[in-house]
Amino acid sequence: MEKRPHIIIFNPDEMRWDTMGHMGNPAASTPALDAFAKTEGVSFANAYCQNPVCVPSRCSFFTGLYPHVHGHRTMGYLLREGETTLLKELKEAGYYVWANARNDLIAAQKDGLMESHVTELYYGGRHAPAPGPLDPHHRGRPGDAQFYSFCNGCLATDANGENYTGDDEDVDAAIDRILHPKDDRPLCVFLGLMYPHPPYNIEPKYLERIDRQKLPPRIDPDTARGKARMMAMLRRYQNLDGMTEAQWDELRRIYLAMCAKVDDQFGRLCRALKQAGIYDDCAIFFLSDHGDYAGDYGVIEKAQNCFEDKLARVPLLIKPPKGRGADPGVCESLVELVDFYATVLDYAGVQPAHSQFGRSLAAAVADRSTPVRNAVFCEGGRLAEETHCSESVDPAVQNGFRYSVMWPRYAAQYDDAAHAKGVMIRTDEWKYVYRAHGDCELYHLPTDPDETNNRVREEELAPVRAALKRRLLEWYQDTCDVVPFERDERFSKRMIREKVKRMIPTGLESEVNERIERGEGLFQIQEFCRKAAKQPAG
Repeated sequence: MEKRPHIIIFNPDEMRWDTMGHMGNPAASTPALDAFAKTEGVSFANAYCQNPVCVPSRCSFFTGLYPHVHGHRTMGYLLREGETTLLKELKEAGYYVWANARNDLIAAQKDGLMESHVTELYYGGRHAPAPGPLDPHHRGRPGDAQFYSFCNGCLATDANGENYTGDDEDVDAAIDRILHPKDDRPLCVFLGLMYPHPPYNIEPKYLERIDRQKLPPRIDPDTARGKARMMAMLRRYQNLDGMTEAQWDELRRIYLAMCAKVDDQFGRLCRALKQAGIYDDCAIFFLSDHGDYAGDYGVIEKAQNCFEDKLARVPLLIKPPKGRGADPGVCESLVELVDFYATVLDYAGVQPAHSQFGRSLAAAVADRSTPVRNAVFCEGGRLAEETHCSESVDPAVQNGFRYSVMWPRYAAQYDDAAHAKGVMIRTDEWKYVYRAHGDCELYHLPTDPDETNNRVREEELAPVRAALKRRLLEWYQDTCDVVPFERDERFSKRMIREKVKRMIPTGLESEVNERIERGEGLFQIQEFCRKAAKQPAG
């Protein structure tokens, strides 16, 4: 059997696609990713997550299933017993699976469940906590313009001139395992990072790499018409309208600087693979779970049922192992993160353990002109009665919680109409968002790439809306459920014995019992008895 390639998965949190230089951001500082996309792998310019928040997105791209299939669409419902993951499937196929304990995937209250999906789980916490912000009061006090901005400014550094975070420790631990493997099994490394997830803070050396003068224009919230109720709620509770443009620029610089640190960590990991002599034998994947507003539309962070490209469009870069085709550069085809699942298993030579909806991107990696999808989908939100989601707080009765930086998002999500279930379809030309409780959206992307002009009420676009709704219906019909690979029996062994006991010819009782124990079904046993009864005695 041909040796399987090593699988390397580098997964930052909340990094949107336009934080990389090769995606056209002149202020970005991502030399490792830019070089990787230019000479080694393919960067998918139109990759979309299937949910704009952490847990549902990860439950989706680690299984190849959409969030609605098994209800994994909230932050409080993770994968449980009986549900597999890409990591577990690779482990069962003979991979040594190393992962850090950055979860947002497996139900942690189930003892041993996380560990069952991997060979080695690195928990971290072996280093002293990194120093905090240089100015602990950078955001000001409640009521100040920046209080809910998540922006803590520059971080202090340790005696080595570093701000050594848990991410740094996890990257170093992964490098150690790469350089010192436990055995000769093919290696799968999963690195789930916290950066560039807020709070927005970074060491000065990374911030210095981001030129304020090169920042792209911020999407002005006052130019956006017909946005979702959730965005209006976020803007109301975050109360950031008093921030100056200089303060917004600082936040955006810090966000890009955090992405620059992620780029450094990725480059360091790739150098370790080369040092270990296995780089060419690796399939390497770089992807984020969702994006971040980072000041666009006047809000920060993310939302459960908003689907702007700033949230739904993510980095996805892939380098194939040697022997599989590579056409380095940028691929413009629409793809989804469920395709990550299918692609990893394709390169690993492992069959999926369950039904799934991903499409292998190996052909598009080998030839970037290969089309993959003509539409992509993203979904989020909740039903009004789903109080078990624990994703909201009543702003009227939880005033003490106002001192938490998380309060605006939880307060916005308390509004059932704002948090209503929604789904997005995006084609090359149009993006349509359907919500059960109003706030539908329609954008013509070639003329409105920033999604500021909601045209959903324009009568002349009724045929467009109808066609996109049909596509949504077809997609839901095709993906609404899955049938397990394992076939269930309708009759237990005792049920079979009871049903056939009066049919068994004299002297054949032992043989019938043996057939039942071997797993023959009711109809097979009945047919055997009928045929045996017709045979002449002796």
